[in-house]
Amino acid sequence: MERGKAALEAARGRRDEVVRFLREMIAIPAESCREGERAERIRREYEKLGFDEVFFDRLGNVVARLGSGPFTILFDGHFDCVGVGDPAAWDFDPFAGKFEDGEIWGRGAVDELPAIACMAYGAEILRRRGLPEDVTIYLCASVMEEDCDGYCLLHLIEKEGIRPHAVVLGEPTDLDVYRGHRGRVEATITTRGRSVHAAHCESGVNALYKMAPIIADVEALNGRLRHDDFLGKGTIAVTSIECTTPSLNAVPDSARIYLDRRLTAGETVESALAELRALPHLGDAAVELLQYDATSWRGERARQEKFYPTWLLDEEHPLVRDVAAAVEAVVGAPPKISRWSFSTNGVASMGRHGIPTVGFAPGREELAHTTREHVAVDDLVKATAVYSLIPQLLAAHKEAFLGD
Repeated sequence: MERGKAALEAARGRRDEVVRFLREMIAIPAESCREGERAERIRREYEKLGFDEVFFDRLGNVVARLGSGPFTILFDGHFDCVGVGDPAAWDFDPFAGKFEDGEIWGRGAVDELPAIACMAYGAEILRRRGLPEDVTIYLCASVMEEDCDGYCLLHLIEKEGIRPHAVVLGEPTDLDVYRGHRGRVEATITTRGRSVHAAHCESGVNALYKMAPIIADVEALNGRLRHDDFLGKGTIAVTSIECTTPSLNAVPDSARIYLDRRLTAGETVESALAELRALPHLGDAAVELLQYDATSWRGERARQEKFYPTWLLDEEHPLVRDVAAAVEAVVGAPPKISRWSFSTNGVASMGRHGIPTVGFAPGREELAHTTREHVAVDDLVKATAVYSLIPQLLAAHKEAFLGD
């Protein structure tokens, strides 16, 4: 407990710097694939803090390294954000980094710029205190997560050769510890028709009419999906519909719906696609898994199937226990051990590569992507202190990770 008090006191001493850094990041718009200016701002902060190495990887992630020991810990926080939508829906400037009544407001003030600021200063506090000699810490301020969660860490692991033994994610957990979430699949269903003049609509085949019973089938499927006591229920939703037609006076000759399918325990991409292909009214409609294909702000092409695995770390794993112990040391009470409703970069680290992964960060998940994104400065201070303790606690149990 004394260690937690000392860490909290050190974090309070860096409060103003954490607040300034967070507000300055918020002030720079950075949607996926357009993060360059914010990336430069983060790089300058990492360099100012005196880390051993700071660089952009080929994708555009901002990476900092501390230490050179055999036990490697990765702290990851993505710094791309969704757009603001209708500016009139906001009661304040989403890029002002508003600081009022002990809270910081704006786009990214929850998802997930606070973690980047707190991780950086937590690592700096630990560096001053003394990094365990057998530890290497990587900070990864990652890109393109909102576009394709996990791709940034896949790139880091598979193309940059940085494969950590443990990963701590900065998605919002409200200072609790999260150990997994449902996976997801993005897919389409396409119907084909025959276009004719709308004045003779009976002689054509309306692709939208063919789609209507399929949409009803999808809605019915949602009620039959599996449930897991911890991760929750699998879900499916139609999220968009489009059609092609020669004109507004013609019958559409194709229609397409876009589907968001959340996968709970025991569900796979194969089982999810099989369910769609078995829909009662599918007929000759085509089911396809969507593909991600984009170019990063540094010009690197990113491609993968839009499938993101379900993942779950055992509650008794040393990573869960040690991060929870760090939280308790700072906050004075054990955190809740839970899971996210949405998806994270853990689909790459734990979902695809089996690297033990947990989440810890300030901010409430339900505020992400809303016009009410805000975070309490007191929570920033606590998170900074917790991040400074995590590597020391993990280093005491490194054999459990190095043996994986």
